[in-house]
Amino acid sequence: QVQLVESGGGLVQAGGSLRLSCAASGRTFSSYAMGWFRQAPGKEREFVQAISGTGDVTYYADSVKGRFSISRDNVKNTVSLQMNSLKPEDTAVYYCAASKSMATLRSGYGMDYWGKGTLVTVSS
Repeated sequence: QVQLVESGGGLVQAGGSLRLSCAASGRTFSSYAMGWFRQAPGKEREFVQAISGTGDVTYYADSVKGRFSISRDNVKNTVSLQMNSLKPEDTAVYYCAASKSMATLRSGYGMDYWGKGTLVTVSS
Protein backbone atom coordinates (compact mmCIF):
# COMPACT_ATOMS: atom_id res chain seq x y z
CA GLN A 1 0.00 0.00 0.00
CA VAL A 2 1.24 3.46 -0.91
CA GLN A 3 -0.16 6.70 0.39
CA LEU A 4 0.47 9.95 -1.47
CA VAL A 5 0.21 13.35 0.20
CA GLU A 6 0.58 16.55 -1.80
CA SER A 7 1.66 19.91 -0.41
CA GLY A 8 2.81 23.30 -1.61
CA GLY A 9 -0.30 24.64 -3.26
CA GLY A 10 -1.52 28.17 -2.69
CA LEU A 11 -2.29 31.52 -4.23
CA VAL A 12 0.26 33.15 -6.51
CA GLN A 13 0.23 36.01 -8.98
CA ALA A 14 0.65 35.39 -12.68
CA GLY A 15 4.33 35.08 -13.55
CA GLY A 16 5.16 33.69 -10.15
CA SER A 17 6.41 30.28 -9.06
CA LEU A 18 5.31 27.46 -6.80
CA ARG A 19 6.84 24.13 -5.92
CA LEU A 20 4.55 21.22 -5.23
CA SER A 21 5.69 18.16 -3.35
CA CYS A 22 4.24 14.69 -3.03
CA ALA A 23 5.36 12.50 -0.16
CA ALA A 24 4.91 8.77 -0.59
CA SER A 25 4.77 6.09 2.06
CA GLY A 26 5.97 2.57 1.46
CA ARG A 27 9.23 0.84 0.67
CA THR A 28 8.86 0.40 -3.07
CA PHE A 29 8.67 4.03 -4.17
CA SER A 30 11.36 3.67 -6.82
CA SER A 31 9.37 0.94 -8.57
CA TYR A 32 6.61 3.39 -9.44
CA ALA A 33 6.46 5.89 -12.20
CA MET A 34 5.10 9.10 -10.70
CA GLY A 35 3.05 11.82 -12.25
CA TRP A 36 1.20 15.05 -11.72
CA PHE A 37 -2.27 15.73 -13.03
CA ARG A 38 -4.56 18.70 -12.63
CA GLN A 39 -8.23 19.43 -12.79
CA ALA A 40 -9.59 22.91 -13.26
CA PRO A 41 -13.16 23.82 -12.27
CA GLY A 42 -15.61 22.45 -14.80
CA LYS A 43 -12.92 20.68 -16.79
CA GLU A 44 -11.65 17.15 -17.08
CA ARG A 45 -8.53 16.03 -15.33
CA GLU A 46 -5.44 16.40 -17.49
CA PHE A 47 -1.92 15.03 -17.51
CA VAL A 48 0.83 17.48 -16.54
CA GLN A 49 4.14 15.67 -16.13
CA ALA A 50 5.51 12.21 -15.36
CA ILE A 51 8.82 10.75 -14.30
CA SER A 52 10.11 7.19 -14.42
CA GLY A 53 11.05 5.20 -11.35
CA THR A 54 14.74 5.88 -11.82
CA GLY A 55 14.13 9.51 -12.66
CA ASP A 56 15.89 9.39 -16.01
CA VAL A 57 12.83 9.67 -18.22
CA THR A 58 10.27 12.46 -18.05
CA TYR A 59 7.20 13.42 -20.05
CA TYR A 60 5.28 16.66 -20.05
CA ALA A 61 2.17 18.20 -21.49
CA ASP A 62 2.69 20.80 -24.19
CA SER A 63 0.83 23.34 -22.06
CA VAL A 64 3.58 23.33 -19.44
CA LYS A 65 6.62 22.88 -21.67
CA GLY A 66 9.50 25.09 -20.58
CA ARG A 67 7.67 26.26 -17.46
CA PHE A 68 7.21 23.19 -15.26
CA SER A 69 9.72 20.53 -14.29
CA ILE A 70 9.34 17.27 -12.40
CA SER A 71 11.90 15.60 -10.17
CA ARG A 72 12.03 12.83 -7.61
CA ASP A 73 14.11 11.79 -4.63
CA ASN A 74 14.01 8.03 -4.13
CA VAL A 75 15.73 8.31 -0.77
CA LYS A 76 13.19 10.74 0.66
CA ASN A 77 10.30 9.15 -1.28
CA THR A 78 9.20 12.43 -2.75
CA VAL A 79 8.31 13.78 -6.17
CA SER A 80 8.21 17.48 -6.86
CA LEU A 81 6.75 19.77 -9.48
CA GLN A 82 8.49 23.09 -9.94
CA MET A 83 6.11 25.51 -11.61
CA ASN A 84 7.46 28.75 -13.05
CA SER A 85 5.91 31.52 -15.11
CA LEU A 86 2.49 30.57 -13.83
CA LYS A 87 -0.58 31.63 -15.75
CA PRO A 88 -4.19 32.02 -14.62
CA GLU A 89 -5.06 28.97 -16.75
CA ASP A 90 -2.79 26.88 -14.53
CA THR A 91 -5.34 27.30 -11.74
CA ALA A 92 -6.47 23.82 -10.72
CA VAL A 93 -6.31 21.12 -8.12
CA TYR A 94 -3.05 19.27 -8.68
CA TYR A 95 -2.89 15.56 -7.99
CA CYS A 96 0.03 13.23 -7.53
CA ALA A 97 -0.32 9.71 -8.93
CA ALA A 98 1.67 6.50 -8.97
CA SER A 99 1.68 3.58 -11.37
CA LYS A 100 3.89 0.57 -12.04
CA SER A 101 3.47 1.37 -15.74
CA MET A 102 4.52 4.64 -17.36
CA ALA A 103 2.06 3.99 -20.18
CA THR A 104 -0.76 3.66 -17.68
CA LEU A 105 0.38 6.78 -15.87
CA ARG A 106 0.43 8.88 -19.03
CA SER A 107 -3.01 7.64 -20.01
CA GLY A 108 -4.46 9.05 -16.81
CA TYR A 109 -6.48 5.91 -16.12
CA GLY A 110 -5.96 2.85 -13.98
CA MET A 111 -3.51 4.41 -11.54
CA ASP A 112 -2.37 2.35 -8.63
CA TYR A 113 -2.58 5.31 -6.26
CA TRP A 114 -3.79 8.91 -6.17
CA GLY A 115 -3.22 11.68 -3.70
CA LYS A 116 -6.06 13.90 -2.52
CA GLY A 117 -4.76 16.97 -4.32
CA THR A 118 -3.55 20.46 -3.55
CA LEU A 119 -5.13 23.65 -4.88
CA VAL A 120 -3.12 26.08 -6.97
CA THR A 121 -4.70 29.44 -7.73
CA VAL A 122 -3.01 31.87 -10.08
CA SER A 123 -4.37 35.40 -10.05
CA SER A 124 -4.13 37.74 -13.00
